Amino acid sequence: MSDEGRPRRRRIRRGAVAGATAAVLALLCCSGGTAAFFLTELGGESGEVMTPMSLTCEEDHTVDVQGDMPRLSWYGERQLRNAAVIIKVGQDMKVPPRGWVIAVATAMQESGLRNLANSTVRQSQNLPNEGVGADHDSLGLFQQRASWGSVTQRMDPAYAARKFYEKLLAVPGWQDMPLTLAAQKVQVSAFPDAYAKHEDVAGQIVDALAGGAARTVQIGRRSVCDAAADGKIAASGYTAPIPGGVGSGFRTASRPRHNGVDIAAEKGTPIRAAATGRVLVARCDPDNSGNHSCDVDGYPGKGGCGWFVDILHAGNVITRYCHMVRQPRVTPGQRVTAGEVIGEVGSSGNSSGPHLHFEVHGDADRSSRGAIDPVPFMAQRGAPLGPEAVRRPPR
Repeated sequence: MSDEGRPRRRRIRRGAVAGATAAVLALLCCSGGTAAFFLTELGGESGEVMTPMSLTCEEDHTVDVQGDMPRLSWYGERQLRNAAVIIKVGQDMKVPPRGWVIAVATAMQESGLRNLANSTVRQSQNLPNEGVGADHDSLGLFQQRASWGSVTQRMDPAYAARKFYEKLLAVPGWQDMPLTLAAQKVQVSAFPDAYAKHEDVAGQIVDALAGGAARTVQIGRRSVCDAAADGKIAASGYTAPIPGGVGSGFRTASRPRHNGVDIAAEKGTPIRAAATGRVLVARCDPDNSGNHSCDVDGYPGKGGCGWFVDILHAGNVITRYCHMVRQPRVTPGQRVTAGEVIGEVGSSGNSSGPHLHFEVHGDADRSSRGAIDPVPFMAQRGAPLGPEAVRRPPR
């Protein structure tokens, strides 16, 4: 792995976003049109930060609808209380936590977590509400149409949540679907891709209101904390890309420009997408001499990421996977689901042995400026990368 832990800048392709400086173009290295499409579709409220955010995953995930609400920059106390109602109904119906995240994200998209009346439905305006919409005869948190119930029923947040869950539970395999697909199966929206952008913040809301429940995976009938690996997906929508402990860490004293972490694994170990998203880049990164020599093992000082993949996820999060053994299984523009195998562990590029170099970037910034420590990021989503490896990992 190169100290920078990112693809080399000197191999910039034409078609980058017009008007940017040469340095910025080099760091983005995406075609302008494609990048715009990705960022528009999967961009989200990346500035939303929950305070306080659940730092532990508790055994009791019961939500207190009447209790104090956490603070969130984009949502007020009333909106978070509506989210608490949605989660509580899911708990009462014994819906797994993944369903709570899907339901909250859906209500975020449909109503901004507000119990909306409708300007064309006079009766709804005489009932308790938090604003007035005008979409057909749609009402409430989930903007449900007349076939979902009476006006009074649809304006009741608990009733609306229950109807959503009833339809969700009737969808075969909903727990294994990307959030936006599961939500669309229920809502049949004119904007089927719109739900995805809310997934990360919905997970934060569920964590804060229900004791870290978005950090759980469903194993049998139990919700198990911090165990999302080997293809098991946390309620947050995340999974560890490979099992194993972290060796060389993020921007350590000895490697201050190491913008990710290294996880040792046998050559050929499947690498999984950490979350649902779209592939931005999947190619061979040139070495220090400009050679595209990724089909052979690398060595320290060779330079380059080897075969690598960048994926854009909800909330403007990008994950990077370096040093694959062969050409990735995915291509730019392809949509991948959480846990999908995108390649295999190798030692291509700047590497002294088989391992995965894994990076997380915020604000859709692929450069070193956007890099954040993957260890706490993944731990907060129930997909921990493991404790520090005892033996010295590959560099």
